[in-house]
Amino acid sequence: MKICMEIGKRNYKKVEYHNLLAAFKNLITAKHEEEEPITVTSPLLPDLKEFIPYLEDIWNRKWLTNNGHYHQELEKALCEYLKVPYISLFTNGTLPLMVALQALRISGEVITTPYSFVATTHALWWNDIKTVFVDIDPRTGNMDPDKIEAAITPKTTAIMPVHVYGNPCDTQRIQEIADKYNLKVIYDAAHAFGVDVKGESVLNAGDISTLSFHATKVYNTVEGGALICHSEEMKKRIDHLKNFGFEDETTVVAPGINGKMDEIRAAYGLLNLKQVDDAIASRKCVAEAYREGLKDVKGIRCMCDLPQVKHNYAYFPIFIDKAEYGLSRDDLYEIMKSRNILGRRYFYPLISEFSTYRGLASANPANLPIAHQIANSVICLPMHAGLSKKDIERVIKVIRK
Repeated sequence: MKICMEIGKRNYKKVEYHNLLAAFKNLITAKHEEEEPITVTSPLLPDLKEFIPYLEDIWNRKWLTNNGHYHQELEKALCEYLKVPYISLFTNGTLPLMVALQALRISGEVITTPYSFVATTHALWWNDIKTVFVDIDPRTGNMDPDKIEAAITPKTTAIMPVHVYGNPCDTQRIQEIADKYNLKVIYDAAHAFGVDVKGESVLNAGDISTLSFHATKVYNTVEGGALICHSEEMKKRIDHLKNFGFEDETTVVAPGINGKMDEIRAAYGLLNLKQVDDAIASRKCVAEAYREGLKDVKGIRCMCDLPQVKHNYAYFPIFIDKAEYGLSRDDLYEIMKSRNILGRRYFYPLISEFSTYRGLASANPANLPIAHQIANSVICLPMHAGLSKKDIERVIKVIRK
């Protein structure tokens, strides 16, 4: 309106009109840029021109699924990259959890965390296993080993911890407890692709670890997942279970499911493996910029890198103390949304709050004070390799008020 009035005052002089029009366009462009959404994540995509020859080869082979050429190649490449002995690819990240429980013949009760994505406990439910929740460590978001032994009963058969945000669990203490009570350990390592502790892959801990290769993850195959085990015998059992239980053309050895990854996503995964190191390096720079930009903001806590850990920077959670910051977590979340900064309250609400699980005795909020505190204060900031310096500065500026 002001621009239009100014144009009128100057009697539409040609030169002035063009100057004002240019100013108007600049204003609109600046507003558009300010409103461009900054998403909490963005998929790592292989170069389309590189992908086309792989697709042409798949078309020529006419073998689209069921342990094809690229499926085998990706399993070999991931074993080498992740420094694990055996890996089995799946069509998503939930099926490996379900198959792991079958492969280890888990029953009765399993101790796990309420602070995770709901697939963790859904896998237990689908296997007719009772979920038993224990509280978490506020420093990492992981299951608190000090809470495990009190939750063990004669029906307990396994522990299912989660490497939350890619932070490694205290695998040594968890294994000591498991050995003491003769329990299996299955790690939900959906966030922990490429994470090492003292040079050793965290995926080698426990009896089995599972990965997610969903589009939102550090490494993705669009949809996909994997299961890591420690013996050829277990690898064969897992491969049977994910392919309807077939051992050969005519022999079914178990009531398996269909969990196979197809050739197109396997080829996509091979290409993404070439660039994942660069993506993780970029994510590290984003994390360092956030920590530097928010280090003196009262009421905002960031997670620090753990000693002797090679992180993958899968997420960047911050935790808001309303009394010190002056706004609640939800207040800040809504302000960020209004500025088109799309963070996520991850993980909120707790799994123990969902209708399927809230009736469990272990889901009582009095049993999970730290988990509730963390869930009610967390926002995961935008974190991916495509974030620009301008994007990061914009996020920091909004949080700093």
